[in-house]
Amino acid sequence: MSQKTKGVNAERELIHLFWSTNKWAACRVAGSGSMHYPSADIVASNGSRTLAIECKSSKDKYQYLDKQEIIDLNKFAEFFKAEALVAVRFARESWIFLKPIDLEETEKNHVISLEKAKIRGFNFEKLVFNYQ
Repeated sequence: MSQKTKGVNAERELIHLFWSTNKWAACRVAGSGSMHYPSADIVASNGSRTLAIECKSSKDKYQYLDKQEIIDLNKFAEFFKAEALVAVRFARESWIFLKPIDLEETEKNHVISLEKAKIRGFNFEKLVFNYQ
């Protein structure tokens, strides 16, 4: 299975989670990451809150994101008046949601470890049920 297919499957998994709440709608943004325009992987909303989400899944204990991905996510979220979030699913773990500012910045990337993601981030239930 290619990296692109794995990424698409992870995005679809997250979309199904949003729809399963019966209070949130979500869709994939076609062409995200392949256009010259800022975008997110997923847009989700419950009618009063809109989220622009960059999705990542990793077999490792670290997830790296290009600096440009975070710049584009923030621009897209600003245009849509949405909250920018990064959703990360590490191997055998549930989704963890982080604000872009919670990622560590290196010279070329942003990075988050599983350990720090668990401390700084929050799970799906907290995202959709505690912050309505």
